Order: sequence, then C-alpha cells, then structure tokens
Amino acid sequence: MTPGASRQLDAFLDMLAAERGAARNTQDAYRRDLSDYIAHLSANGGDPGAATTEEIRAYLAALAPRGMSAATVARRISAIRQFHKFLYVDRHRGDDPAAALEGPRMRRSAPGVFSTAEIDRLLAVAGEGLDDERRPARDRLQATRLYALLETLYATGLRVSELVSLPKSAAHARDPFIAIRGKGGRERLAPLTDRARRALLSYRKLLEATAPERAASAFLFPADSDSGHLTRQAFARELKALASAAGLSASAMHPHALRHAFASHLLQNGADLRVVQELLGHADISTTQIYTHVLDERMRAMVRDLHPMSEAAEKTR
Repeated sequence: MTPGASRQLDAFLDMLAAERGAARNTQDAYRRDLSDYIAHLSANGGDPGAATTEEIRAYLAALAPRGMSAATVARRISAIRQFHKFLYVDRHRGDDPAAALEGPRMRRSAPGVFSTAEIDRLLAVAGEGLDDERRPARDRLQATRLYALLETLYATGLRVSELVSLPKSAAHARDPFIAIRGKGGRERLAPLTDRARRALLSYRKLLEATAPERAASAFLFPADSDSGHLTRQAFARELKALASAAGLSASAMHPHALRHAFASHLLQNGADLRVVQELLGHADISTTQIYTHVLDERMRAMVRDLHPMSEAAEKTR
C-alpha cells in the first residue's frame, strides 16, 4: 500500500469513528476489506485516487474464485462505495467511480429461533447449583456470571458487545430498565426483569466476596482482557458448552441467538414491530422486518382461531 493510499484509508476510518461513532470492531472490519481492495489495485499498478469503475469491477470479479459468499461480496461493495464517496466528498479526487456499482441480490432470511421451552431449559441448566457453597469458588463465580449474562441478554435483547461492556452501575439500577448507548452513539432504554436484576445482584455479591480487586472495575463483567471486561468470544464459548449440557444444538447457540429469541418471543406474544425495533436499537425498521415471519404466523393463528368460518370456530359450536 502506497503512503498516499494509507493516509486516505486512515482518514476514512477516522471519519467513521468521529462522525458515525463506529466501534473498533467495525473499523477493523473496514480496514481489512479496504486493505484487500487497495492491495489488488496496487498489484495492478493502480490506487484509490485514480481507480476507475472498470478496475473496481475487475476486483469484485476476482473475489468469486476465492469462494466468497454473496454476503461477503455485498459487504466489500458497501465498504468500497463508502470509501470512494468519502474520497469524493473530502476532495481527494474529483469523481466517484463506485457510485454506479450494483451489489449481488440478496434475500434477507429470518434467523433460526430457539423456542420458549428451549430457552427455559437453557436458563434452568445455567441456574443449577449456583447456591452450592461446596463448589470451588472460581467455578461457582463463573457459573453465576454466565447465568446473569443469560438472564440479562434474554430480558433486554442487547447486542453482545453492549452486554459484556455494561457498567457495574447497571446491577444497581433502581428503575426497571437500563440506559444503553448503542451503534452510532444512539441511546435507548432496555427493560430489566426482576429475574435478571436478582441474577445480576447475586453475581455481583459473589464477585465482591471472592474477587474484590476485580469487583472494583468499572465494568459489570470485569475480566483480564485488553478491554478490561469479558470478551464476546469467551462468552460465546461458555454459552456453547452450556447448550450442549442442556441438550441443545451447540452449533446454533450463540449470543445473537438469544437476541433473536428475545425479539421473536415478544412478537409472538403480541408486541408491536416498532416497539421491538426500539428495544433492539435498530436505526431502520427494515432491519427489524426480518422478524415479520413471526407476525405472519401470528395473524394466521388469529384467523384460524377467531374467524367465525374457520375450522377451529366450527368445532366449538
């Protein structure tokens, strides 16, 4: 990568952080995608400041033999579009060669959702033996933390990055909700059930008793990591192990699965799609609309059970 291209990429990433509030993980993803694009241009004697639409299309065509999915290609196109739009708006060049690009057609599919009974089983297994003082202190603390994480995640529908980085003050909130700063710096309120609140308080009490130096951290779930809090990867590993113990699919179980369950179960029980959008922290309703299959199923069930000419109604006459 030439020094000029490197400076342009750094300036773009700085803009993402300053103007859009992009998280470090988001910035890293953009850097990886755009570094690959810039390396391709460089290998063919080009650079972003002079790249043509044809050269960009040649790069995208070169992705296919590498076995990249349509979703990955779409992400690369989005990154390249935003990068070149930035170069144009910021006057690094006088045109935008990526404006005419079209991405692969993609149909957003609804995520697989664990049933209420399956989530209940997961929580029941997670809650076993938490009060057993014969368990080793470290093992008991880890189990109590995992149970608190699960109860909080299923109660709030938080993104996993929002969950693991919660401040410790969240465990002592007086109101039945906690304030969350999500993507792009947008703030919202997340509901906190009594079960989740009790789980958090039990975990914090045990943490303060067994690891007071760690409990002094500003984070609700402190850990020996670069961030100072539990990592997403560590939580995901513990969750998969728990799923296996509960007789559920470990491959399908991940923190985001509980966020999906939160949204789907709310809709199944009559919640409005706009309310779910707000609770999930989606900026655009189109993102939440992957759950409309739940609404379709609910409407079919209502017609089946309530319409006077339905078979169910006929049987009750």
